[in-house]
Amino acid sequence: MSDAVSDPGQTLLVGLPGPELDAATAATLRRVQPGGYILFTRNIVTPAGLRKLTDDLRDLSRVEPIITIDQEGGRVSRLKAVGHEPPGATALRLRNDPVLVRRHAALTARLLRLFGFNLDLCPVLDLCLRGDESVDNSLRGRCYGETVEQVVRLAGAFNSELRAGGVASCGKHFPGYTSAREDAHHSLPVIDRTRDELDAVELGPYREMANVLDSVMVCHAHYPCLDPDGPRPASLSANAINGLLRGELDFRGLVMTDDLDMGAILNSYGLEETLHLALAAGADLAMICHRVDQLENARGFLERAPHASLERALAAVATAKARLSPPAPAFSEEEFRRIDAEVWNLRVDVMGEEAAGHRAPEDGKRSPVEIY
Repeated sequence: MSDAVSDPGQTLLVGLPGPELDAATAATLRRVQPGGYILFTRNIVTPAGLRKLTDDLRDLSRVEPIITIDQEGGRVSRLKAVGHEPPGATALRLRNDPVLVRRHAALTARLLRLFGFNLDLCPVLDLCLRGDESVDNSLRGRCYGETVEQVVRLAGAFNSELRAGGVASCGKHFPGYTSAREDAHHSLPVIDRTRDELDAVELGPYREMANVLDSVMVCHAHYPCLDPDGPRPASLSANAINGLLRGELDFRGLVMTDDLDMGAILNSYGLEETLHLALAAGADLAMICHRVDQLENARGFLERAPHASLERALAAVATAKARLSPPAPAFSEEEFRRIDAEVWNLRVDVMGEEAAGHRAPEDGKRSPVEIY
């Protein structure tokens, strides 16, 4: 493994403070050499500016970086900061038509490659067990099905079309927030499902799709049936990752934690402990979305992680990167507007003219909700 690929920073997936790389942030990133970057609405002002940012990130990386975003559709659509909001999973679920889902995924892949992304943090594989989706566990509007079969059929259609379009996929949120009664952005949900219940419901989509997902995001929820000895989040649990995901489900792709800056983690763990636990549990990428000022410390903590865990993670990241497709050669405003118009047409076809709302101005900005 080359020196660049074996850099401990390659096991970090990090956020950025704003829409441009200031000199101090750029210098930090050059030293830390993160394996990947995740962008949010705070990083998106104009279409051309977004592509410049992803190009700049590539320029300062010694190894081709993972550059990712949460572009699901509906309420979790970061690109609605500059364009139209595509229909969300619930709207697509109500139509129950894989053809519409495939259109959505194909458009998403075209947009992401145009902007310089190579990984999309979707599809969501959680199930909606409550028709009104009234529980505040972050999943409202984001679930493709009320049954395992429906999730596999619809989320599977998105997954396959996204990958066919040259963008890697990520199944989330393993093992599942389906039965969570709280939002992990604020506190640690405790999910009192039996192992038989998990096998029958939450784990169903992962069991069916394990060999077609490029990556899996592990959530911050405690499952007593997996970790009976204490409130360990799945994202830091060897039983959940090495035992269940890699062992029983035989997943061979990239494993990442959900954002380690969420309340479910921050309320109970320090950064060094969190990173060491995540690697020991079997995670390959540790996600730090907000604490940019801690990235050099994080790299130092990773240098002191057990050698075997770090080497395994670095090898997995290198393997995943070797499979990434390059972005579109250059940004085209005309091409962006053409795709954005197709997104609007899809929205109308899925939701109808009235439900779709008024068409925004070509350069209209939106105010998305930062949910992962």
